[in-house]
Amino acid sequence: MSEIPRFTWGAGGATPAMLEAYRRDGVLVIDGFKSAAECDRLIERADILVDGFDPDQERTVFSTTSRAHAAADYFAGSGDKIRFFLEEEALDGEGRLTRPKHQAINKIGHAMHDLDPVFDAFSHDTRLDDLARALGQTQPKLLQSMYIWKPPMIGGEVVCHQDSTFLTTDPLSVVGYWFALEDATVENGCMWGIPGGHKGALRNRFHYDGAGRLVTEKLDETPFEEDRKVCLEAPKGTLIVLHGSFPHLSGPNRSPKSRRAYTLHVIDGACTYLPDNWLKRGADMPLKGFV
Repeated sequence: MSEIPRFTWGAGGATPAMLEAYRRDGVLVIDGFKSAAECDRLIERADILVDGFDPDQERTVFSTTSRAHAAADYFAGSGDKIRFFLEEEALDGEGRLTRPKHQAINKIGHAMHDLDPVFDAFSHDTRLDDLARALGQTQPKLLQSMYIWKPPMIGGEVVCHQDSTFLTTDPLSVVGYWFALEDATVENGCMWGIPGGHKGALRNRFHYDGAGRLVTEKLDETPFEEDRKVCLEAPKGTLIVLHGSFPHLSGPNRSPKSRRAYTLHVIDGACTYLPDNWLKRGADMPLKGFV
């Protein structure tokens, strides 16, 4: 089993060792990138956003195992909105909440980085611009943001996947910036990944077909080498940078502790964003960079 090296961010920015680790493994772990106070501000703001969410008006479940959300307009139209998605186990057989709404959220998405001032301030970090350019993105553009709840006891698993499946450019360019807002451990469903797996083919594409339906298209039958996966435990404030083709997953959270995280997906503006991608934004909300 390969060990993933861990780094800290210094005044000199991305080091040659960091860049080599990213090229080799497809993932870069930077401990302490965000302060505890910055993480707490995002947690507090997310709680306030959920305060204003009425689950009696909308109860779309997000799940990587069923993908039923793909048929919901509420999901498909969320690329330039702030919308709320529930955990499967938060609803009973009649579709009623089984717990308070703050313990039922799967995630919030997908444009908090543009529409909410607290998430905007967290996301538009000049250090992230420096890092993105060091990793090879010539025109980094923030496309998508997700606040991931992973609530206690019912936090659903995330099956092994590659981010470029969902946000495809030509050539491929998406990079994920995943921030641990709380300690992410084996017990509460931390991330796992397959070192070097980004060097393989893109396995699937999630996109609109010719009839306007969201479908998952199989591109390559090669299975992910999940027997090679390594644990990516992340203390609060850690940044995990994910190559768009890096296979990663997380197990369910059956612990009494939540595992909140925040993710940005960034593409290179020099590449073509494929028009059949699921995530759409209105012309009045063009993509912006980190700075």
